[in-house]
Amino acid sequence: MAVTGSTLVLAASPASPASPASPVPPVPPVPPVPARTAPRPPRSPGPLAPYRRLFALPGTRGFTAGNLLARLPMGMFGVSAVMMIAGQRGSYALAGAVTATGLAATALVGPWTARLIDRHGQARIAVPATLIAVLGSLSLVVCVRTGAPAWTLFASYAATATTPNIGGMSRARWTHLLRGEPKAHHTAMSFEQAADELCFMLGPVLAAFLCSVVLPEAGTLTAAALLLTGMLVFTSCRATQPPVTAGPRHGSPLRALGPLMPLFLATGVVFGSMEIASIAHLDALGLGAASGPVLALQAAGSCAAGLLYGTMRPRGLRTCLVAMAAAMALPWLAASTGTLFPLACALLLAGMATAPTMVTAMSRVHARTPQGRLNEGMTLAVTAIFAGISLGAATAGTLVDHLGPATAYALPAAASVLALASVRAVTRTR
Repeated sequence: MAVTGSTLVLAASPASPASPASPVPPVPPVPPVPARTAPRPPRSPGPLAPYRRLFALPGTRGFTAGNLLARLPMGMFGVSAVMMIAGQRGSYALAGAVTATGLAATALVGPWTARLIDRHGQARIAVPATLIAVLGSLSLVVCVRTGAPAWTLFASYAATATTPNIGGMSRARWTHLLRGEPKAHHTAMSFEQAADELCFMLGPVLAAFLCSVVLPEAGTLTAAALLLTGMLVFTSCRATQPPVTAGPRHGSPLRALGPLMPLFLATGVVFGSMEIASIAHLDALGLGAASGPVLALQAAGSCAAGLLYGTMRPRGLRTCLVAMAAAMALPWLAASTGTLFPLACALLLAGMATAPTMVTAMSRVHARTPQGRLNEGMTLAVTAIFAGISLGAATAGTLVDHLGPATAYALPAAASVLALASVRAVTRTR
């Protein structure tokens, strides 16, 4: 085909066969496509995110506030009673006997109070039981102040045994709220353990300050007021209270938790003996004034470790006990140096090893306790711990008198090994 001149003949479009040739309209320019920005990386949730999610649940902040107010006196009553009685009557033997009687009464009455709470509800039982305990504390103040016979001191302090296990009731609420959420439940149990350590760290310090600076009775009176106020706030949060199940309750918490009792008893021995050994050792070094801060450092380590453990994947009970057994040997080794700094560091590490063990062991209590009897089961565990604390303190005192304070550090190390050995029975009956 030839092209004539410079004229280009365009074929007609099929859609318009008779249309004359026309110039092609210009194509509008295509706007440039803006460059796509890279998506922002997701913001890191941060270490406190599990706890923020925990306290975002409705009602949790209210009952936690009451729980902390009512739990702080748990570390105040014993120290306050000893300082008040010894200061007014001039006898540490009498003061020690009175507090020991109250501890024994708590071991007997505490599980029964917890059983009533499981059967009839927290608010219905905890408030009257707390009123009885507060009246016992007020009676103790009056009897000490007026010079009443010694037996009235024993009777008054024994009445405080009706104090409900506020930590157990709080854990029961978390268990009710976080059913089917094991990660959140682990975080809640870690928070509760950290709260225990915090209150038992601050309670004695506050009690000693009030009794020595204000009045000998100020520690007991403040503790009673905090207990009653906190319990009223706690029980007023009805929406988070675990429901009471009607009908008979099957299964015995004591039988279900039997394999765990030696573990809690041995752990209590660790706590009680470590405290006595530390006080005696520092006093022998002429550093008795440092006893309070050093013991507070140990509790602070446990508190921090508990909070950190709540953000991590839970470990097995055997793993936690192995770590605790290794950490409890450190103060024994540090005591041989005869200086404060290595001992303080060793106690800090030892404290950090106890919180994961307690959180994991309490999780076993939750798993083993029969339905509807959780408060009773946790109170039995706490009772075993208190019994171990008394046994450990008495045994450590004997070792200090006969073998020296540094040797007494062997007792918490040996008790932690016994706790590790007892886990075999837990594993066999799981």
